Amino acid sequence: MKKVLPFIAVALLLVAFTPAKKTYKTVTEKSTLEWKGHKPTGEHFGTVQISEGMLQTNNGQIVTGNFTMDLKTIKVLDSESPRLEKHLKSADFFEVEAFPTANFVVSKSNVVDGKTKITGFLTIKGITKEINFMAQVSHNEAGQLVLESDSFKVNRADYNVKYKSKTFYANLADKFIYDEFEIKVKVVSSPE
Repeated sequence: MKKVLPFIAVALLLVAFTPAKKTYKTVTEKSTLEWKGHKPTGEHFGTVQISEGMLQTNNGQIVTGNFTMDLKTIKVLDSESPRLEKHLKSADFFEVEAFPTANFVVSKSNVVDGKTKITGFLTIKGITKEINFMAQVSHNEAGQLVLESDSFKVNRADYNVKYKSKTFYANLADKFIYDEFEIKVKVVSSPE
């Protein structure tokens, strides 16, 4: 029995000092980005596929991570409009030929009133700006980490998306498109 006790003590010490960090790889087929844009006469909405990503937690809280949006997959869901999808991919909007992806890098998170405030850097068209949004972070029955954001706004003018923007063109009357568009993200990630 005396010979077994040191092994038990070592095992307990290893468990006690095991790092609490975990890394999760994004499951792209279960992850989505929804967008919605507004103009005085209506709105358009759709999706963009998340092509890759990862999140790292420490003691259950997200500390870093990133995910990539494939802008070649921009879809418009409110109408059958291949023309609008093509226009959104053009130089008037996201210039997908030159900038095929957008990226978000998590810099920190903290819990506020039971939700997680995610802070990070969003890059669109080669321009990077700090943004933050609120999200629910949980684990599903498969042990996957699920991040579901509230709807939040991004100002397209910050990323040089000029088409019918009052920031860049003053004489549009009611023929403008609002600079702020809405995003909602669901990222599902599996432990590595």
